[in-house]
Amino acid sequence: MKKTIAALSVVMLAASLSVSAKEIRFGVDASYAPFESKATSGELVGFDIDLGNEICKRLHADCKWVENDFDGMIPALKAKKFDGILSSMSMTEQRMKEISFSSKLFNTPTRMVAKAHSGLLPTAASLKGKRVGVEQGTIQETYAKTYWAPKGVDIVPYKDQNQVQADLVAGRLDATLQDAVEASEGFLKKPEGKGFDFAGKNVVDKKTLGEGAGIGLRKEDVALKADIDKAIASIIKDGTYKKLEKKYFDFDVYGK
Repeated sequence: MKKTIAALSVVMLAASLSVSAKEIRFGVDASYAPFESKATSGELVGFDIDLGNEICKRLHADCKWVENDFDGMIPALKAKKFDGILSSMSMTEQRMKEISFSSKLFNTPTRMVAKAHSGLLPTAASLKGKRVGVEQGTIQETYAKTYWAPKGVDIVPYKDQNQVQADLVAGRLDATLQDAVEASEGFLKKPEGKGFDFAGKNVVDKKTLGEGAGIGLRKEDVALKADIDKAIASIIKDGTYKKLEKKYFDFDVYGK
């Protein structure tokens, strides 16, 4: 009996430490600066990328990044094309029915962007008959289709965020709904964002927008989740999180 228990303990310990002996493959949609995007060299860069590399470092694992369209992230994770989704994915009730999540990485608001002084507001009444762009598979698409589309707002999904912003600049959209930090740092502060601004206040809805982003994981990968959560906790505790944060933001993105 003792031998059986001892053998079981060894197996359980090996499972809990399995990450240290292999690589971790993270799925990423590289169209969401400053969280994840491609440098001119083709290298993946951004806050999520830095966090992922630091997590792998602390788990003595090699990081491998697998690019994937955002709206196909969860099916690809389930199909084992990668081990985790590290692409600014918000933790919502709907997604948690299909996958589990790591502990929180950050919590950023959702806002609408439109032409400066357009007078538009992020309400169905203000947007009736207007075209609003969203990235496919995002919480913003879910929110817009849940609350705005039934009331006459034309919600236009795109493959990635770069396409959303390109059509806004080209005048094919009246507004976009997206992560506020991505909108600010990845668009409004850049030359192509000239003449555009946030329209109205933060859009808030716990059911569709969740309460922060984490790493999406398969429900059965309990040991991997435990290891990643420990790594995230240590990154926050020793100040590394703040150092990485300062590379991209002049404010706290971790949130409440």
